[in-house]
Amino acid sequence: MSSKNWQADKRHWMHPWTHFDSFREEGSLMMTRAKGARVWDEQGKTYFDAVGGLWCTNIGMGREEMAETIAEQVREMAYANPFVDISNVPAAQLARKLSELAPGDINRVFYSCGGSTAVDTAFRLVHFYQNCRGRPQKKHILARKGGYHGSTYAAMSITGKSGDKIPEFDYIQDSIHHLSCPNPYRAPNGMDEQQFCDYLVEECKQKIRELGADNIAAFFAEPILGSGGVIVPPEGYNRRIWELCQENDILFVADEVVTAFGRVGHWFASKDLFGIQPDIITCAKGLTSGYQPLGATLFTDRIYEVISTGDADRYFASGYTYSGHPVACAAALKNIEIIERENLLQRVVEVGAYFEQRLQTLRDLPLVGDVRGKRFMMCVENVMEKSSKRLFPESTNIGKWISDRAEQNGLIVRPIVHLNVMSPPLTMSRDEVDLVVERLGAAIEQTQHDLRKAGLYTPTPQPMIA
Repeated sequence: MSSKNWQADKRHWMHPWTHFDSFREEGSLMMTRAKGARVWDEQGKTYFDAVGGLWCTNIGMGREEMAETIAEQVREMAYANPFVDISNVPAAQLARKLSELAPGDINRVFYSCGGSTAVDTAFRLVHFYQNCRGRPQKKHILARKGGYHGSTYAAMSITGKSGDKIPEFDYIQDSIHHLSCPNPYRAPNGMDEQQFCDYLVEECKQKIRELGADNIAAFFAEPILGSGGVIVPPEGYNRRIWELCQENDILFVADEVVTAFGRVGHWFASKDLFGIQPDIITCAKGLTSGYQPLGATLFTDRIYEVISTGDADRYFASGYTYSGHPVACAAALKNIEIIERENLLQRVVEVGAYFEQRLQTLRDLPLVGDVRGKRFMMCVENVMEKSSKRLFPESTNIGKWISDRAEQNGLIVRPIVHLNVMSPPLTMSRDEVDLVVERLGAAIEQTQHDLRKAGLYTPTPQPMIA
């Protein structure tokens, strides 16, 4: 039975990534409250949210001290003009804290309202920097197929997910170039991981030669690809691509909107997990654990020195009304304090290893082709045929079949065509890991049964063992 709220939502709110036909038919799953990793719908049904909101509820929801911090800041000062030479205390304190946590000489912070605007800012900063240093021809951007960087104009243009590049929208096409997706499961011609890594690095070298290093401004990359399939690149790939950028005077922009603030057990994954020192890091999501909208573009003192000297009348003509919003920054400071106090990074390392191990048991299911990811950033890839890795037709939307049945079992996982993605709160326990794996496994088995019944799936006969 639909409620007035459900009807109002269906009638008036156009959601991000609305699929018009199915939304018109089914509407939304209306949530009313949340605590920790659990959410409740309007009928009072409880779900374990293994998606962590949208990669973001790192410390879990319903924290009283977060509510108190936000309320206290609202009472003290709900807003402050961030433009030119006016500031506020929480924004200044958070900038200092982020500089302490970020690797190397990344000591400068530019605030925005989320991940997309953080990436958009990085894009503009890159061009601003190259112009300021007298290299106006360095405008081209390298990125990767399968990479996701946001939904603003520049960020979506840098994004390499083909499913998000719909024909009704326009994109920057003349100066953004996408290299192959570094997905070992889909490596061509039976390459092993090392051969695949060599292939990808050589492809990047060829693209640099083709465009000319003097014309390339930056390389944008997620350390682990997120909504493009939770793809951990081949061993050594991130480091070797970063070294290529260093050798060719190309800025390396690490998009850590998902991976930062504990998702894989570190404040930032670039240096700690992959041994690379970015020039720019973009972050959001776990920065406030979703309690307030906030993004940040972090960059080096070296970049700041270039853009802040020279022309006496130069200024950075970009920013947002809500840059450095005092309430959002106060929430971020408290969020970071909680992560530190509760040692959640170490928890992710330990429980994340168990999560990886338990999810691997799903490989025995006929529909599961691959289980991949790192710690609290995991994905199951569903296939029609294991041996050939053949996918279901996109129209089947196998991931949605599975997520629908998971929801019936009180589990939320994210469907992305043939994938089911998980990014639970960093507070997830071993018992909750077991719950997620058991309910997801049951949903996959139920989907297999339902697909066969609908005539959409016929299991491939397994070879007999003599």
